[in-house]
Formats: sequence, structure tokens, C-alpha cells
Amino acid sequence: MITEIDENMLKEVVQRVIQQAKADLQAESSREVCEYGVFNCMNDAIMAAEKAQKQLLVQSPTQRQQWVDIIRKTCLSKEVMKKISHMAVDETGIGRYSDKVIKNTAAAKFTPDINDLITEARSGEHGLTLFEYCPFGVIGAITPTTNPTETIINNSIGMITGGNTVVFSPHPRAKNTSIYLVKTLNKALHQAGAPLNMITMIAEPSLEATDEMINHPSVRMLVATGGPAIVKKVLSSGKKAIGAGPGNPPVVVDETANIEQAAKDIVDGSSFDNNVPCIAEKEVFAVDSIFDYLLISMKRVGAYEIKDNICVEKLWNLVSKEDGSGPKVEFVGKSAKYILQKIGIEVEDTIRLIIMETDKSHPFVQQEMMMPILPLVRCENVDQAIAWAYEAEHGNRHSAMMHSTNITKLSKMAKLMETTIFVKNGPSYAGLGIYGQGYTTFTIAGPTGEGLTSPRSFCRKRECVLKDMFNIR
Repeated sequence: MITEIDENMLKEVVQRVIQQAKADLQAESSREVCEYGVFNCMNDAIMAAEKAQKQLLVQSPTQRQQWVDIIRKTCLSKEVMKKISHMAVDETGIGRYSDKVIKNTAAAKFTPDINDLITEARSGEHGLTLFEYCPFGVIGAITPTTNPTETIINNSIGMITGGNTVVFSPHPRAKNTSIYLVKTLNKALHQAGAPLNMITMIAEPSLEATDEMINHPSVRMLVATGGPAIVKKVLSSGKKAIGAGPGNPPVVVDETANIEQAAKDIVDGSSFDNNVPCIAEKEVFAVDSIFDYLLISMKRVGAYEIKDNICVEKLWNLVSKEDGSGPKVEFVGKSAKYILQKIGIEVEDTIRLIIMETDKSHPFVQQEMMMPILPLVRCENVDQAIAWAYEAEHGNRHSAMMHSTNITKLSKMAKLMETTIFVKNGPSYAGLGIYGQGYTTFTIAGPTGEGLTSPRSFCRKRECVLKDMFNIR
């Protein structure tokens, strides 16, 4: 028996099938976006991190250390290290792949862990009191386009060590790189048995989403690694906030220094990742008696000198905003070769840094540019060099370097500058534990005083009192 099918009914059935297929596809897409820490909206990201933190809170320090070890192992795998380093350069257009590998490796290897959370105890006739570092809860962290993966690795290790979970608000120009890293870490952690979504973010970072994170009641602490505007915003939030602000790190070289070694260290430090690290050498003050030798020595190890003042001004006009208020974004973190090409100068790939002699008032000296351009200022003596370096640092109290064997002058500059990092006779990156003694951080909190942040920076110090007991003296 053949039954006739109503044409309208058939259309309706087909339409329902199509709609259901679309709904299933959207649901699958949503699940993919929300998989392993990446969510469509900020509230969902925060709620997931809050749920994970409640689970992490009851776990032992040994268990937290296991999760940190998983993060280290995952990031240090060849596949992940290569991918995040390439992605960061390709997506942001900032820095150099080889240096990203060094920075990511340092963040994964040398960020402090559970050993940073020391316990203090006081005992006496009235009993025993413990002072311990305990979690804040959910931390909202804002990461920059200059160090996107390094900051996520560094902050994740430090914050999870302290028993916290973290919601990241990455720079939009590092969105895809951040998504890959957050998903990769969450997947590795979850497969190892850790709470899901200890590290979260949203799929489409924006200023509006950052504001929502800052104001969300479940976010107990804020950490901003970036420029002065975002630091000011988190500091005015009414919450505990850590702000890693700008710097303009000067270098002083006096007549007692090993000039050839100083030249190599300065070129290596200032050209590192195309000068985007906030600790990198931004201007040099060298005493007159060794100035020319220093400049020549720098040219031997990868620096290109611009001698013509007209060319120097052409370069300034190229890379700075029209109002002179700072660098053009499109030149931040670009290579020396790329920048020189834009003013008609062709050089080999071995050239990593552009140098020139200027006076101390030149904007290349006074403004942080975050590109491999380094002005050198000739000084009458070391005392003048230190004084001018202090002026150029603008009270940021971030980082400074000095090359000298004169202990008195080294001490003088260290005390005067009051910088969080002061490197003597080495490249700037030695202050981050990269080929230098110490530990690594990419959140250097000068404005709020924490300095080189570590797990204890992201903790509350709590007191536990046992009255009239456990005093055995």
C-alpha cells in the first residue's frame, strides 16, 4: 500500500532535521571551546576556576607540587616548547623564536615551587603559634602581548603552588597562543588526576571581559603584568592587587670595567627577544675615557651604529608615535634588521642591535621603546653617569645594570637606584635567573612592592594559635 506524503509535512520534517543538526554542531563547538579551561564567557571561566579551587584547597602541598611538576614537564616537552615559542612570535609579531624558547624554558624550570612557602613558628610560655602562607582563592591575571606564554607558565606555577586557581585575561593579539597553552596544560593536569580547570580563560579576550573579571566577586586577587594603565585599573579595584609596571632600565659603564665583556653583555641583554623584556637595557651611560672603545666593541658583537644625526631623527620619526608619547605598536619587538630596512639600510642577520651616540635628553634615552634600539650617552665621569642613569629611570625602580670593578661606585648606584633588580657585570636577563643565580619571574611588581613575585606573593599569611601547649623549653 502506497501512502502519499504531504509536501508541507515533508518540508517541516527536513527543516527540523536541519535545525537539530545545527544545534548539535553548535553544542559540539561550544564543548570544544569550553574544553580544558577555555570558555565562551568570563563568568563561566571564573565559576569553573572557583570549583577547581575548592578541590585544590583540601589537597596537600605534596599534591600541589605534583601538579606543578606536570606543568613543568608539559611545557618542557619538545613539541609543546617548540609550538608555544613559534606561536607567540607568529601571532604577536613580537620577539625572536630562539629567545622565546629560552624564556619559556626558564619560566618552566626556574619558577619557584612549594619550597618557597616556608612556615614560621613562635613558642613561649603561652603556647605555640604558626604563621603559614595560604591561598587567596581565585586569582585574576592579566598577561601582556610581549610575554604571553612565559607569563602564563610563570603565574600558573606560582599561583597553583599557593593553592590558588587562576583566570587569565590575555592580550587579544596573543589569543590563540594563550588558548593552546591553557588547553594543553589543563589536559595534562586532568589526565594526571588534578582538578579540572585550575587554569582558565575566555575564548575571545577583550577589555570588557577584563573589567568583568576585575569586578567579579569570586575573584579575590588581581595580578596585572603590563603597562601603567592596566596596573592603575587593578590597583583601584578595591581588591588585593599586584602590579608589574613599566621600566626604562639604564646601564652604566665606568673606566674600571672589562670593556669587551661589558660590550657583549649589553648587546646580548638589550637585543634579547628584540628588547621586549621590561628588564632589558634601554640606554647606556659610559664615561668618556672608555666610550669609544665600548662602542667599537659593541659593533664587533652584533651592533650596528648610526652615526648621522639626520638618520637618527629619521629613525625616531619612524618608530615613535606622532605626538612622541611612545613607540608605534607595529615596531615593538621587531628585529634590528627589519627596522633598519625601513630607513633604507640593509644589514646581515648577525646584526641584532641598533646603537647611536645621543645626548641625555634625547627621547630614545628618556622613553622605553621595547625594540632593539640602544642610545649611548657620553659622560665626564662615573658619578655623572650614575646621576644621569637615575634621571632616565624616572623613578620606576624596576631594573638597572652597571659594569665596573669599583665596589664603592657599584654600591653607590645600587643604593641610589632602588631598583627591584640590579645586575652587576652581566646582561640584564641574569636578573631573571637566565644564566644568573636566582629564580625566574615575568611578573616584576615594582609599583606594589612585591618585587620578583613567587608563590608566597600570591598567598595570605595566616596565624594558627595553640594556647598554653607545645612549649617544651
